[in-house]
Amino acid sequence: MPINKGLISLAFGGLAIGMTEFTMMGILPDIAKDVNIDIPTASNLIGLYALGVVVGAPTLVAATSRYPAKNVLLFLMLLFFIFNAAFTFAPNQWTLFISRFISGLPHGAFFGIGSVVAAKLAKPGKEAQAISLMFTGMTIANLAGVPLGTYIGHHYDWRITYAVISFLGLVTFLTIYLWMPHFPANKNNNIKQQIGYFKRWEAWLMIGIISIGTGGLFAWMSYISKLVTTVSGLPEGNVSIIMILIGAGMCVGNILGGKVADTLSPTKAAITCFLAMATCLLVLFFIAHITVLAYPMAFITGMIAFSIAPSLQMMLINNAKGAETFAASAGQAAFNIGNSIGAYLGAIPIMYGLTYNYPSLVGVVMASFGALLTYIFLVKVERKDAVQTEYNHKLQEA
Repeated sequence: MPINKGLISLAFGGLAIGMTEFTMMGILPDIAKDVNIDIPTASNLIGLYALGVVVGAPTLVAATSRYPAKNVLLFLMLLFFIFNAAFTFAPNQWTLFISRFISGLPHGAFFGIGSVVAAKLAKPGKEAQAISLMFTGMTIANLAGVPLGTYIGHHYDWRITYAVISFLGLVTFLTIYLWMPHFPANKNNNIKQQIGYFKRWEAWLMIGIISIGTGGLFAWMSYISKLVTTVSGLPEGNVSIIMILIGAGMCVGNILGGKVADTLSPTKAAITCFLAMATCLLVLFFIAHITVLAYPMAFITGMIAFSIAPSLQMMLINNAKGAETFAASAGQAAFNIGNSIGAYLGAIPIMYGLTYNYPSLVGVVMASFGALLTYIFLVKVERKDAVQTEYNHKLQEA
C-alpha cells in the first residue's frame, strides 16, 4: 500500500532534527577548535539544545494551539531552518550558543504536533505505525545522517554539516507545504486548557515514565565508545561501525514497536519494551568483555531500546484528551530530560573507578523502574478509565 506523503514530510523533519541533535556529539572537538574554546565550554552546545527542547515544547504548542496544524508545522520548520543556518555562520561562541538554543525550540513541538497529525493521517488501528514512520526519520539520522555528518565535519568543515542540516529543514518545509493536507484548527483550544494538562497527576506520571525509563537507553549509549574500546576490546576505528549498527537497530525497532503497540495496546507494549530493554542491558553487562558479541549486541540493544518510542507517544495522545499536542510535545521534553539523567547517573559508577559496562547496569535499574511506573499507569489510569466508560455506557442503556 502507498505511504501517505504527509507522513513522508514528517519523516523528513525527523531526519533533520535527529541530525542536528546527535551530530553535535561527534563534531564537538572540531567546533571547539574552530572558535578557539575548550571542550567543556563547547559541550554547552549539547545542553543548550536540550534546554531549548524543554522550553520550546510546551511554550510553542501552547502559543500556537489555535492555529491549523499545517501552518504551525511550517512555522516550526522555518524557525529550524533559519537558526540552524545562523548556527552554521556564527562567528563566535556566544552567537553559537544563542542560535543553538533557539534551534532546539521547535524540536519538541514538531514531534508533538507531528504525532497527532500522523495519527489523524493513519487508518483506524494503525496510528502507532504511522507515528513510527515519522520517527523513522530520526532513526535514519542515527543510521546514516550522523555518521556522514561527523565524517564531513572531521575531514572538511563542521559548517558544511550544519549547512546540510539547515537545507534539510528547508526541504521539510517545502514537503509539508506541498504534501501535508489541511486540518482545521480546533477553535476550542486555548492556552489555559493546554497548560491545564499539568494539573493532572497522570501527566506527571507520564513524564516520570519517559524521563526515567528512556534514561536507561542513554545511561548505556552515552558511554558506548568507551564501553566497546576499553571493555569489549575493539579498536577506536570500529566505533563508527558500532554506531551504524545501533542506528540500524533503531530503524528496525521503531517499525516493530509501532506494530507491537497497535497489536497489544500502547501501554502493554511499553511495559514489554521496557522489560526487554532491562533484560538486554543486563545481558550486555555480563557479556560486554566478549569482543565478537559487541557487534550483534549493538544492533539488538538499539532495536529494543527504540521500539518503545511509538508506544509512549500513543500513551501521551490517548490519555490527554483536549491537550494531545501539548502532551506529545511534553513527552519530547521528557525524553531529553531522560537523556541528561541517564548520562549523569551512568557516570556515577565510572567516577568510583568501575569499568564502562557498569553504566549498562544503571540502565537496567532505570528501564525496570520505567516498566513499574508504566504498570502503575495501566492499573491506576487506564483501567479506571475503562471501568468509568463501561459504567457510563450501562447508564445510557438504562
